[in-house]
Amino acid sequence: MTVDDRELTRLAAELGARLLAAREQVSTAESCTGGGIAEAITRVPGSSAWFEAGYVTYSNVQKSRQLGVPQGLFATVGAVSREVVEAMVRGAQAASGARYAVAVSGVAGPDGGSPDKPVGTVWLAWGDGEQLFSRRRQFAGDRAQVRRQTVEAALEGLLRLSAKENPGAG
Repeated sequence: MTVDDRELTRLAAELGARLLAAREQVSTAESCTGGGIAEAITRVPGSSAWFEAGYVTYSNVQKSRQLGVPQGLFATVGAVSREVVEAMVRGAQAASGARYAVAVSGVAGPDGGSPDKPVGTVWLAWGDGEQLFSRRRQFAGDRAQVRRQTVEAALEGLLRLSAKENPGAG
């Protein structure tokens, strides 16, 4: 396990301890990370007590089919947008019944970027059943580095949300 892997596991374990104490669950809705957030979470022994479900919805069709993201959003704002990740969070919460959810959609590269959304652009959203937060991030590095930074930001945001803080801050 690399240093980066250990840090992600530490974050996931801290999240798990908080959710277990609160008797709450979390679900993930992932695009550019391809299940990386769920993988980091399920590295933690006993995560089945607080991890409800992970949705890897790489295509727009699956974002709509599995998470109820309105099809019209893709034509108007694109898959890498605040509106889409917020809809993904709501869909993950509704489909899984988990109180907490995180969603990510981005351009990990090396291709696919545009002037408005260059490689490294990622939208993240977090919800706790009452509030919904989102944030656009611009990560540097290659595909693996962008994906890893996204997983870390997702977990850090869940930790802040579980502490009743704004997950998009910082």
